[in-house]
Amino acid sequence: MVFGRRKKGNDPEQPAKGTEAEGPGEQEAAEESIGTAASAAPADKDSFRADGPFDSSEKAGGEDYLDLGALKVRPREGLQLRLEVEERTQRVIAVTLDLAGSSLQLQAFAAPKSESLWPEIRGQIAESVGSQGGEVEELEGPLGTEVVAKLPAQTPDGKRGYRVARFVGVDGPRWFLRGVIGGSAALDREKSAELEDLFRSTIVDRGSQPLPPRDLLQLRLPKDAKPQQEASAKPGLSAPERGPEITHIG
Repeated sequence: MVFGRRKKGNDPEQPAKGTEAEGPGEQEAAEESIGTAASAAPADKDSFRADGPFDSSEKAGGEDYLDLGALKVRPREGLQLRLEVEERTQRVIAVTLDLAGSSLQLQAFAAPKSESLWPEIRGQIAESVGSQGGEVEELEGPLGTEVVAKLPAQTPDGKRGYRVARFVGVDGPRWFLRGVIGGSAALDREKSAELEDLFRSTIVDRGSQPLPPRDLLQLRLPKDAKPQQEASAKPGLSAPERGPEITHIG
């Protein structure tokens, strides 16, 4: 397990970064992949959480989980973990899991008891991406309704292309967990299986304190994590590459 840390500026409206920009020919192939990426019909709405993500009252996690405060994540071989830090407040606002060339960004929010946040948030994602000249498509997948976002981008050789990200969301008891899948797994359902499993295995600790709906649940560094300059034999914090950006929820 490798830990990384990245500062985040005050630009929350940027959508999630997905695959690298592709050329026009590759774009057609990717569009076809998007159309078939989530062909499996989802289970009944009430059964989406039968296999996770879990509330802390349903599953404790134990020593085999990384305790990040509001989120507990199960590590696995080859997994790299990066924490997104808001530069102004220095608070941890998201965790990004890198695995096999793709990424999963996780954020947990407070939610009301009797209201689902995901439908409204999907609309906000579509509005944000559309304002930047991008496109979104809603698909049904193993975790329910997903949003596939495509944004215009420029390839390294100056050609016109795009980048892709998949947004997934699950409403739990008084919390909402959002995931952003980037990299090749954003288009390839087979490659995304491990990231989907990571999302499902996540445990959300909402806490008992009263919080306004949509407030970010507090994240923190794992207790045994050390900055790179202080680390010796243990994996430490390193300067990570740029991860998925955060689309604002508010």
